[in-house]
Amino acid sequence: MRRVRYSVAMSLDGYIAGPNGEHDWIVMDPDIGAGFGDYFKQFDTFLIGRKTFSTMAKPGKKVSGMFAGFKTVVFSRTLDPRDHPNVTIVANDIKETVETLKRADGKDIWLFGGGELFRSLLDLGLVDTIEVGVIPVVLGSGIPLLPPPASRAQLTLTSHRAYAKTGTVSLEYAVKRAGEPGAGRTSRARQERGAGRTARARKKA
Repeated sequence: MRRVRYSVAMSLDGYIAGPNGEHDWIVMDPDIGAGFGDYFKQFDTFLIGRKTFSTMAKPGKKVSGMFAGFKTVVFSRTLDPRDHPNVTIVANDIKETVETLKRADGKDIWLFGGGELFRSLLDLGLVDTIEVGVIPVVLGSGIPLLPPPASRAQLTLTSHRAYAKTGTVSLEYAVKRAGEPGAGRTSRARQERGAGRTARARKKA
């Protein structure tokens, strides 16, 4: 089964974007950049929330050029699919949509953003790995990695690396499933809470 991987840059104090959504604080380490092309090849599908998609879409284009050649799924109840023919707009049945994608043949699925979509999919038990590049900066405020209210999720460290040139630290975790040691509350309980939060979030999207 394909994995849903949340890959994101984060400040040391836990923000994935500044107060106004800015990302100018993210410094690309040359060692990371050299292997980014190979990293992209591990995916063929992107999952994006409406807010993140809206900030990335450029005038005259339906989706940022970086998604060319990838299946791009945007979760929103307000975007009109006719205005974005190059992406798939999903307004309902988030859980069913992602589960269907995971069962399909193909490469891994990149949960690109944003924080609210990550929270919803994590609560629904649909996120398999969390891959964070911790940037050596403290923002003080902004968009958090996991917006409250959120449920607890237990993780297992699977990989880590420090990059001396920029001070960036790469951390990769597998999300523990119900029944695994230290997994905490059952995924069913999380899914029920997640379904409620997802419904509330869709009213805003």
